[in-house]
Amino acid sequence: MSDAHTPSLPVTFRPTRTRAVLLSVGTVMFVTITAVAMMLEKLGPGERASFVFVAALFFGVLALLSRPKVVADDEGVTVVNLTRTRRLAWAEILRVNLREGDPWVFLDLSDGTSMPALGIQPGIGKQQAIRDAQALRALAEARGTGPDLA
Repeated sequence: MSDAHTPSLPVTFRPTRTRAVLLSVGTVMFVTITAVAMMLEKLGPGERASFVFVAALFFGVLALLSRPKVVADDEGVTVVNLTRTRRLAWAEILRVNLREGDPWVFLDLSDGTSMPALGIQPGIGKQQAIRDAQALRALAEARGTGPDLA
């Protein structure tokens, strides 16, 4: 059942370059803002704490943006987007779409809806996103039992 395009399970798809950039920038921003707050002699303890709080807030937002992933295992797929996680059985996934210009993969579901899967996004790793989308599509076709898997 495994071919060149079908990875062994479990497998996690995530935009690794984007994640590395977001977490690196977040760390540098946090350290820089905190260092500036500690070096400014005229700031009181409350003002310094507010600088550190804002730096932590910036880091938290960038960490949230780095959260998306798609985890495929024998039973199905777990899609982790920014604030929501959803578990899907293989049979629920009818099609995996990544069209030219799409910001991320979309999953066509058996209930007639489409769901974004932000864990596979072209961004700064376009070729990796295309390979990941093809691998997820091959897994869905091999494991799904939906009527429209072409």
